[in-house]
Amino acid sequence: MEREASNERLEFLGDSVLGLALNVALVGEFPDENEGTLTKLKSLLASRVVLASVAGDLGFGAVLRLSANEEETGGRLRDSILADAFEAVLGAIYLDGGFVPARRLVAAHILARKEAFLADDSHRNFKSLLQERVQSVYKLPPRYRVEGTHGPDHSKDFEVEVLVRGEVVGRGSGRSKKDAEQNAARAALARLDVEPPGFPELPPEPESEPEPTLEPRREG
Repeated sequence: MEREASNERLEFLGDSVLGLALNVALVGEFPDENEGTLTKLKSLLASRVVLASVAGDLGFGAVLRLSANEEETGGRLRDSILADAFEAVLGAIYLDGGFVPARRLVAAHILARKEAFLADDSHRNFKSLLQERVQSVYKLPPRYRVEGTHGPDHSKDFEVEVLVRGEVVGRGSGRSKKDAEQNAARAALARLDVEPPGFPELPPEPESEPEPTLEPRREG
């Protein structure tokens, strides 16, 4: 592979290898858990925050080849870049040595710290949690809307609102649209905890009006 080539192909492969390694480990460790619970555990352990934390501990940020803009805006510490780097390295390990060494890397640096990662709220997928809770009450998913952006193109801050049936139920900001959406969902979940089981101030769903019927014309 070209030394100057993008890591995207290796990231694609590494993502699948990571998923398989986590699935094998979780199925073995939790034989009585259902698919839904295992999926949530895997999602948490494969989250960008977890992968970035591991990549940072391994020193990946110091050896990345970055553009000048990424270098100037702190790319070596950015979660999205570090997480992608971990997946790329995992994909490269798989190509070089197969599944066993790749699985060992996941076991040593993710599964060995599983309890700490699962206990840390910052690793949770708040969008997924919010969608589950909103759909259980209102039978429809929340919607996200970008309210504004600030800063230059290479270093934007995003402001996002999350809405349920047209009503704003949470706001968040972040260095990417995805981060802002997560923060908005987190704010909405905090509000849900104060106002269970849903958002009681939302107006009731309007009832659809009955279709008009045509009465037969009467001859005079």
